[in-house]
Amino acid sequence: MGNTLITVAPTGAEVGKRDAPALPVTIDELVVAAKECEALGASVIHIHIRDDEAKPTLDLGRLRDTTEAIRTATGLIVQLSTGGAVTDPEEDRLRVLEAGPDMASCTMGTVNFGDDVFLNRWAFIVDLHTRMQDRGIVPEYEIFDLGHLAALERLLNKYGLPAGGHVHVDFVMGVAGGMPGTVEALVACKAALANLPEGTTFSATGIGRTTLPVLMASLAAGGHLRVGMEDTITYARSQPVESNAQLVARAVSFARLAQRPPMPPADARRLLGIARVG
Repeated sequence: MGNTLITVAPTGAEVGKRDAPALPVTIDELVVAAKECEALGASVIHIHIRDDEAKPTLDLGRLRDTTEAIRTATGLIVQLSTGGAVTDPEEDRLRVLEAGPDMASCTMGTVNFGDDVFLNRWAFIVDLHTRMQDRGIVPEYEIFDLGHLAALERLLNKYGLPAGGHVHVDFVMGVAGGMPGTVEALVACKAALANLPEGTTFSATGIGRTTLPVLMASLAAGGHLRVGMEDTITYARSQPVESNAQLVARAVSFARLAQRPPMPPADARRLLGIARVG
């Protein structure tokens, strides 16, 4: 089944500093987290950014500065979130691509997100996909529900393969309103990949208490992993996460136990079809 591509999602847009004091919210804090996680075995960093008050933002200047800082300090693949916060307008989410990341997320449908709605209209998805094709940015297709895979099949059939030619998806599991973080849900999603281009790969993300079941199921099913404080702020019952490195270290230990050690960034670039060497 090969080595394991490990993505770290260090910040997100939902968790606040008050709830997770270790959350990296400044550029310097993100760089420190990136370096620590790369040293342990991460190869991709999925980035959300915060403003000077630690609130979610899609400020283009700060996105560019963050991208450049991570590239200067590490060899990680820089993947920017085009999801932002659920309240961000479409034009700001599209503008994320102007920061020039290696990768960007592309969520494949609308989903209830706790008490909110994460809106992803079909026209917006098409616009995001085709702009990434034009710019040579490799997408990670984010799948919050089984029907999103059918939407991805429709997208690829009508608008062609992504930049780099390789299709990679991330199953985001355990969001209140999306698919559950269970083995059964992951198996159903993997089965649906048969309708996508040959060689399609997947990562899986378990939110909150679904982190470990999803992590172990993904490894057993030949998938890859995404971990980080965007998705998990409790390491164990009544034990707050100390750092993103702590979560990456746990993922690495499980990957090695499964005899699928972490994939170096250079190998991850080849797998994902990212032209930039480092």
